[in-house]
Order: sequence, then structure tokens, then C-alpha cells
Amino acid sequence: MKIGSWEIAAPVALAPMAGITDPPFRALCRRFGAALAVAEMVTADQRLWDTPKSRRRLDWSTEPEPRVVQIVGGDPRQMAEAARGCVALGAQVIDINFGCPVRKVCRQAAGAALLRDLPRVEAIIGAVVAAAGVPVTVKMRTGWDAASRNAATVARIAQQCGVAALTVHGRTRADGWRGPVDTATIAAVRSAVDIPVIANGDVTSGAAARQLLAVTGADAVMIGRAARGCPWLFAEVRAALANTSYVAPAIAAVRAIMRAHLAALYSFYGEATGVRVARKHLGWYWRQFPAAGPLPAELLTTGSADEQLALVGALRPGGAAAPARAA
Repeated sequence: MKIGSWEIAAPVALAPMAGITDPPFRALCRRFGAALAVAEMVTADQRLWDTPKSRRRLDWSTEPEPRVVQIVGGDPRQMAEAARGCVALGAQVIDINFGCPVRKVCRQAAGAALLRDLPRVEAIIGAVVAAAGVPVTVKMRTGWDAASRNAATVARIAQQCGVAALTVHGRTRADGWRGPVDTATIAAVRSAVDIPVIANGDVTSGAAARQLLAVTGADAVMIGRAARGCPWLFAEVRAALANTSYVAPAIAAVRAIMRAHLAALYSFYGEATGVRVARKHLGWYWRQFPAAGPLPAELLTTGSADEQLALVGALRPGGAAAPARAA
């Protein structure tokens, strides 16, 4: 698969997830085989870029190529300026968000809300493609709700405007993250355009990835929530797509992964913030061991990086990671 001039090494990508896919997590997922790792979405309103959170999100200095950055907004001119700004900071592919279902985003006529306004969709894509000077991609839902699944129409508009690739999350905005993935609409998008199409939704295993590609004809899969606490899922998917064997990591290997992830969080955020950010990741890692009981409370209350690392080193749930994953 190629996105513009970029040749993608494997048909497996990490989805952008606000508050989750920060540089430490993206690096970890790439280590396990994600060929693309899209940065957390950045608001198109550059007046909000000069905050600690935004400055961290806008730091792609350690990112391997191609550096893919997602922007979100509803004003074509503002989105174009944001694309230019991101490219100036090192972005090599700009991804437009037409898929975020979160209420505060949709209230601003951005994200998935734009699927109800196709003239604005066309204006945004055209403005961003003209401004960016790098390949532009789109990530979208199948539509606003079940009565208005218009992803194939949006895909044709995107291709006509010069978009280099599309990602389709196989649910409507009304679905949120619930219900089965609409593979028929993803397949319709694949049939509607000649550019690469990436299928997103319910990729929780290597077998699920193979099935999604088989029924949609998509060129690649994108993994989102199922990667939380399970970055080795990318290795499993790559093995399945290559028809090679895969063995889930045992607890000793998982402990090493967790400790390396925590150390990267402390380094990126500083100890105090890094320890707090680590807590949600620790909860997600622990879900891979459903028979192990509750996560030790100390891991979620300590403010010390050394103590958090020591507690992780002492974890003994037993066995190998089980496929208990969120979709």
C-alpha cells in the first residue's frame, strides 16, 4: 500500500486516540509491528496550540517516517492553516477527522458531524489538499446514523479532491463504539474509489483482521481500542496476515513491556504526570489477565515512579495474556 509517495511496510495501522496514542504508546505499537501510527488529533484552532497538552501533541521530533498527524475542525480556511502549521512542525501526512463521535466535537460542526454537510466536507478537503503540500488522508464513519450511511459518497468526493487514502470506521456516529461493524459499507467504499482504503473496527485478533480484509476488500486494517494494554496485538495481526504462527507473551514478557512503557511515560511527561498517565494503561494491561483478580490498588494510588515500577515488577498473575480485549 502507498500513501502518496510513502510505501507502507505492512497493512496494519494504529488509530489516533485522544489521550492514549501519545509518543510513548505510538513507539511501543510500532515496535510490535504497526506500520503507521497516527498522532492524536490536533485542533485546527491554532490559538489553542500554546498549552502544555497541545505542545506535547505537536511534538513529532522522535517519530519515524511517515509522520501522520490528524487535524479536526469545521472551517475550511482554519483547517488549511492548521495543515500548513502541522507540516511546518514536521508532519508528513495530514489526516482529516470526519469520524470523531464525541459530543463536544460534533457540537462544533466537526468530526463525524461533517458527514451531514457534504458541501463543507468538499470545501475542507479541497482547502487542506491545496494547502498541505503533503499527502492528505481522511478518517470517517459510515455516516451520521443508520438512515444516512453516505461513506461511499464521501469517499468519491475525497478522491476527486485529491485525497491519497481513506480509513473507514465501520459504525455510524449514532453507533458510537457499539454494535457490529458494517462491513458492507466499507466494501462499498472500496468499490467506489481507486485509492487505498483502510478498514477500522473490531480488529481484536489476527483472525479478525484477516476476516475484515476478506469481506471488505480493504487494503489494510487500523486498530484502535483493542491495542490499549495489548500493543503486541500488532505482532499477532501481522503474523496472521503473513500466515505465520504467533504465541502471546507470557507474564514475564508482559511485565517487561509494561515497565518499558512506564519508563517512557515518565521520560515524556515527567514523573508526576507520567505516573498519573500510567494508571489507565496499567488497568488496560491488567485486563489481558481476566483470571488474576483486581489490579493491586497501590498501582493506582502511588505517586512515585520507582514504587510504580517496583509494583509492576512484583506482579504475578500467572499464565499468558488472554484475548480479553475491547473492540
